[in-house]
Amino acid sequence: MSALPIAVTCGDPAGVGPELLAGWLQAHPEQADSVMPIGPADWIASLGRGLAVGPADFITRPGQPDDAGQLIAIEAMELAARGTTGGRFAAVVTGPVNKKGLAGVGNDFPGQTEFFASRWNGEPVMAFAGGKMTVGLVTWHIPLAEVPRAVTGADIRRTVLALIALRKKLGDHRPRIAVCGVNPHAGEGGLLGQEDDRIIRPAVEALRAAGHDVTGPLPGDTVFHRHLQGEFDAVAAIYHDQGLAPLKAVDFSTSANLSLGLRHVRTSPDHGTAYDLAGRNKADRGSFDAAMRLARVLSA
Repeated sequence: MSALPIAVTCGDPAGVGPELLAGWLQAHPEQADSVMPIGPADWIASLGRGLAVGPADFITRPGQPDDAGQLIAIEAMELAARGTTGGRFAAVVTGPVNKKGLAGVGNDFPGQTEFFASRWNGEPVMAFAGGKMTVGLVTWHIPLAEVPRAVTGADIRRTVLALIALRKKLGDHRPRIAVCGVNPHAGEGGLLGQEDDRIIRPAVEALRAAGHDVTGPLPGDTVFHRHLQGEFDAVAAIYHDQGLAPLKAVDFSTSANLSLGLRHVRTSPDHGTAYDLAGRNKADRGSFDAAMRLARVLSA
């Protein structure tokens, strides 16, 4: 286990991120020294430790997002990214952010995955694990209409190899990876679309030729059931909701978001800011706990 602490960013300070970490610290006081909270001064003061960012007079108002809070969320991410690169932190766990709010103050990244990929100079794979399912996404924050044009064999290969590395780190000797088709019934031999046979199948065959246990393209309507039955250790979904709809139906409170393929480990709860719950201590902490647990395991 790394002796370095794990940086934990507040996310949007008006969301549930700050109280999730506070609840985790109350439940795990013996691990308090293993984390470094990063966020607004009033939150850091309430925790009794951490790194304060943003103006000293900023007051966190749960459920009331504003531009000042968005800037604090960005500054916390910057500090966590630099600190990890500089050998100060073993990994980063990020609190949930408001993507539209961040864009409103000039943030150019669609999400935190893209932010950390830029700061750590890598090509990430967005994945989710921690519960019954492990899912990686070949494409993520793009409109559905753009997916067929965006899918490449290189993206499929990168996603599958990242899932293999993850599952090995989690204990599988020879991970079995399923790759979804992009069209209904994986294209039905070309009747329902050409992308499965033209792009996905050759990528899977190349991975198999390299010695990996990879199967696909498989119909998205049955592959996740087969994963849950133990036939596969992970699924590579072609687009965002193809993978996350089944995963969140099963593992909403037990899985975490992972940015694979980067120089450093970054995890996050797999939900948003939940402004309607902020400040009420009613947010489910399960996904945050999974993010903390995976960050520790993967950075060991």
